[in-house]
Amino acid sequence: MESGTRGRTRRAILSAAAEVLARDRAATLADIARAAEIGRSTLHRYFPDRDVLLRAAVADAHLVIRQAVQDAAVDEGAPSEAVRRLATALVGTGDRLLFLYGDPRALGELDPGEDMDSVDRMVTGLIKRGQAEGVFDPTAAVEWLQDILWALVYAGCESARRGVLPRHGVADAVVRVLENGIRGQS
Repeated sequence: MESGTRGRTRRAILSAAAEVLARDRAATLADIARAAEIGRSTLHRYFPDRDVLLRAAVADAHLVIRQAVQDAAVDEGAPSEAVRRLATALVGTGDRLLFLYGDPRALGELDPGEDMDSVDRMVTGLIKRGQAEGVFDPTAAVEWLQDILWALVYAGCESARRGVLPRHGVADAVVRVLENGIRGQS
């Protein structure tokens, strides 16, 4: 991992790429450079072309999401608390999650060494544990519950991006709907 100025610049480019490309897959390198607050020539020193930048941005987004899931410690504590930590951690990945999952082709850009299955295993492990402990619906397919979690997190991040939800309230909104559905409180 790079440190110092070079590392900060590379991370800024990758963050800007996720942010810009989450909104517009056709965005130019000039758009990304502008969002990273660097010149195009600087961007090209780090990423010589769009394909190289896209692959790096996909790998970076995957790494950030995988780290968020690991940091949520989904295998520790009560499943209800673990799923709250997980949802909060995933919401925190914001633009990277929108970028990575907003276009089904993006996951195809992962290098074979990038293990997307490790994220799935951690999340499905939590769901299975929650079902075994009676916290999550034991009659629902694990994959279905995982799809619901990812869809809610994605929708929350997208709603924050569009200004529908305040960024600071997304995780709570996701958790509330995840736990209660869309029924009103009575």
